[in-house]
This record gives sequence, structure tokens and C-alpha cells, in this order.
Amino acid sequence: MKRRTFLKAVSGAAGVAAVNWYEMFGDEAARRILPHPSGLPRRVLGRTGEQISIIGFPGFALPRLSQEESNSAMRRAFDLGCNYFDVAPAYGDAEVKMGSALAGWRDKVFLSCKTNKRDAQGAREELERSLQRLKTDHFDLYQMHHIRTPAEVQQALGPGGALETFLKAKEEGKVKWLGFSAHTTKGALELMKGFRFDTVMFPINFVEYFTIDFGKPILALAKEQGAVVLAIKPTSAGDWAKGAKRQREWWYPSMETPEELRLALRFTLSLDPVITGIPPSFVDLFENSITAAKAYAPATEAEVAELRDRAARSLSLFKREEDAVEKAQAGHREGPFHPGSPHEGGETLYA
Repeated sequence: MKRRTFLKAVSGAAGVAAVNWYEMFGDEAARRILPHPSGLPRRVLGRTGEQISIIGFPGFALPRLSQEESNSAMRRAFDLGCNYFDVAPAYGDAEVKMGSALAGWRDKVFLSCKTNKRDAQGAREELERSLQRLKTDHFDLYQMHHIRTPAEVQQALGPGGALETFLKAKEEGKVKWLGFSAHTTKGALELMKGFRFDTVMFPINFVEYFTIDFGKPILALAKEQGAVVLAIKPTSAGDWAKGAKRQREWWYPSMETPEELRLALRFTLSLDPVITGIPPSFVDLFENSITAAKAYAPATEAEVAELRDRAARSLSLFKREEDAVEKAQAGHREGPFHPGSPHEGGETLYA
């Protein structure tokens, strides 16, 4: 029996899980994977036609490494099959280290950068500085970084806004494709309704998906618009429980064991239209995620049920962020970026 027929039959019987599985992953999940000699599969990045690895390199891992260690980490990432490299000016000295590490093989990778400036002049200045630091004449993907509120969107898309720089830079050949990253539903949806971006970078993981439906509207609209989703925090295990022992000094816990990583990544990478996932910014987690992703297959109903059960025992990382934006929209004072994050009160340093 073909899978489509099987799923419909099961859903017609008792298959609540089957209905959810079919709606989440669709009937095309297994066919979107492109084999690669490295063993790490690739996917087509939507309308761009580019083929990128289903695990991306987190540039924010570089500030804690020396230049020599950065060179080795990035070359090893490439040798393991990763060709998608993500960085931003807000990530400390990551641009400088990445630019030096890519010397001689920049043209072999898909390079993505961002700006958190919402005005045209600020975005232009940051774009030019990023190009210089990364020793390149163009970015394959350029993104608005960390959109939160509708007010930011209005500025970025309005007269004298960052979008003017984005479009001009594309005409100049300094950027090929346009996207954004966001941490709130309101911010992402408002931006998507105002301009059709090629890519959407958003936190997509089983905890947020099942606890507060976080990401569902973004996935739906991206699919409708023909955009693809770059999943950040794909292996997040939610928020730290009060008094919990922290395995890493990081603002959220991650799945850690090979089996946990396999489960989390199979779920996130199965969601339509997710194309790739960028793990937390630790080289060991990144490399372990590649190992897990080399055995990628669409998540099964049993795996979804297991993750749904685990999510029910986990805490949402983004509920406070969502609530803060809701209060701001209602006329209340907007709260800090994310209570409890390692960068609270300072410049945001994550995707």
C-alpha cells in the first residue's frame, strides 16, 4: 500500500497521530533529500535553486575559539559535508575569524550573513563592513537579524528602511538572496506579509511546537509564499527548569545524546518547508548533529508521540518572548529580550 493511501486509511480509523503526522510532514518529505558523497544530505533552498546541507554551521561558535581552532573547525565542517555557513556582526569576532578561515575556498560554500539594523544607512554600513571582514564580494543570503516587533518591521520596510539597502545591494550583486531571522510569531508574520523573502529563519523544535504551537503559523505562511525555513534551535529541549544542573553555560538546554539528537533533528527536518537546521553554537554539538543527520529519515509516528510526551514535561523557552510582544502591542512597556539569557540587557548575540 502506498504511503499516502496508508496514512489516509489510518487517519480515518483512530489515527489522530497519523492525521497530525500527515499535516506536519506532508507526502513529499522523503523525496526532498539529495544524497551527497560526504553522507550529509542536501536540499534545494527553495526558489534559489541552491543545494545546501541539512545541517548548517553556527558562526556564533567561533568567538570561543582561537583563529587556528576556527580554521580547523570550519574546514572539518566542510569535510563532513556542511556547505552552509551562518554568521552575523552581533556574534563578536566571528566574522573576522570566519573570513580568515574561508580564505582560498569561499567559493565552495553558501555564505549567509545578517544585520540587526532597521534603517537603510545602518544596514548599508553593516553590510559593507561584513563583506570586508569576511573577505568576500557578495553574500549568498543576507538577512534581517532578530526581528521581534511589528514596530521594527514597519521601520525596516518603510521609507529609509533596511529593505531599501537589501534591494539595492541585490541589484549591485552584493547579495543574491534575501531573508530574515525572527524570535516572535508577530514579528515574523508581519514581516512576511510586508515582503516576500526567499528564506525565513525561525526557532523550530519539538518543545515549542507542541507546548505553545510556536512555529506553526510561520511554517504555514512560508509554504504558501514559496519560501523555505531555516530552523534555528532545532535541538532545543526548552527552557531550564528552576534549579536544574546545567550541562553547558548556555541560555537553553539542548538534546545531547546521539539518540536525542537523532530524534530532535528528524522531527524538525521533517517539517515542511524546513530545509536545514543550525544546532547550538558548540562545535561538538554541531559535529554530533551532522552524525545524527547523516542517518536522516522523516520522523515516524512513534517518534512524534515520544517527542510530544517529552514536550509535555518540558518548559517553553519562547512563551515569555511571545507574551512580552503581546504586552507591548497592548500598550504596556516591552520587557527585556529574554529573561535569563546570557546576554540579557545587552546586544543580542544569537540567531
